[in-house]
Amino acid sequence: MFSNVFKILEERGFIEQISDDSLSTLFEKEQVTCYVGFDPSGKSLHVGHLLPIMALSHVQHCGHISIGLLGGGTGMIGDPSGKSEERVLLSEEDLERNAEGVKAQLYSLLKPEKADAGKVMIINNADWLAKYSLIEFLRDIGKHFRIGDMLAKESVKRRMEGEGISFTEFSYMLLQSADFLHLLQDHNCTVQFGGSDQWGNITAGIDLIRRITGKQAYGGTFPLITTASGQKLGKTEKGAIFLDPEMTSPYEFYQYWINTDDKDVIKYLKWFTFLPLSEIDELAKATAKEPEARKAQRVLAYEVTSFIHGVEKANIAVKTSEILFGKEISDVSDEMLEEIFKDVPSTEISKDALETGLLLIDAMVQCGISKGRSAAKRLIDGGGVYINNMKVIDSEYKITKESLASSHISVLRTGKRNYHLMRFE
Repeated sequence: MFSNVFKILEERGFIEQISDDSLSTLFEKEQVTCYVGFDPSGKSLHVGHLLPIMALSHVQHCGHISIGLLGGGTGMIGDPSGKSEERVLLSEEDLERNAEGVKAQLYSLLKPEKADAGKVMIINNADWLAKYSLIEFLRDIGKHFRIGDMLAKESVKRRMEGEGISFTEFSYMLLQSADFLHLLQDHNCTVQFGGSDQWGNITAGIDLIRRITGKQAYGGTFPLITTASGQKLGKTEKGAIFLDPEMTSPYEFYQYWINTDDKDVIKYLKWFTFLPLSEIDELAKATAKEPEARKAQRVLAYEVTSFIHGVEKANIAVKTSEILFGKEISDVSDEMLEEIFKDVPSTEISKDALETGLLLIDAMVQCGISKGRSAAKRLIDGGGVYINNMKVIDSEYKITKESLASSHISVLRTGKRNYHLMRFE
């Protein structure tokens, strides 16, 4: 059973422009196959790819067919859209490696095996573009394009006004158009979605399909996303926010969304979560009434982190945020603490010490935090020592079983951010 995904996308603000008004009703009449292209210029997708991923997820959830197209072929050329200068070409080996990484991420997020949703396909355009000879391509595809029309495309015009454009990148439009034609002929794909900078390439593909097959194809674009401060989504002082946990940790990912501006958070909830609009409206009211509570931001951060990294990692990210901002550490597992403090020094201490109680000043010396008992005592008396984020003011304090945050770990902190794990084994 399928439903009108276009209506959902439109209500949630995904649609910027469409090639034909009839696209809005197409999804009511039949099961539709849609595709979005993903450029494997890096080994991981980033936050800037989230909007098209969410769109394909909605297509899938409504019973239609989604295609995630890997640009293993087009990536050899480089898309000039939205770029002010020529791209650095990647080697075939780098592209293949990147494409495999992106493919794994798309499979993980779109879950093609989901039984109660539409079909999902992850396809690499190198499978057909790499087989073309130059003569074949010029005869079969190139003859249907007019130079004047290509020069009129906004992405080309901007480059011509700047440093110019090479024939290699100028021809990119033909390759993307050939993709759309191939997907229509092999998979009955009639709709292409993409970013607003893809409009010229999308309409070129629609024209190619009409000229060669006489069939109607459709296109739609998503809005260009910038933050309230004018920054491109997912860009920080440290660089891009990646979906790969090895490149951006789930905690860093969670914190990125927590820091969302009040002006952006409601539209981000519509774009990047599956929450009902009625629930988002309530969060909008809460933000207007108590912006300092940041309720909408916490919901956004949790929902997006859960979608990308899973519920378990999202829960750890929430707990990490609470701990690092001073909340008492209690009722957590050893595994969670080890994940949160994986880069923090630790000391193993005999669990027998808990029976009689281990003086905190002795523990601080044993852990190497203080050079001697006198220095440890001065630090405690000065109010700079915490056990499980609770300040200790008694220099005679003893660590016992009640001092454990988890089964075997107590967290010792000095100052604002200096943590040390004490493992009682």
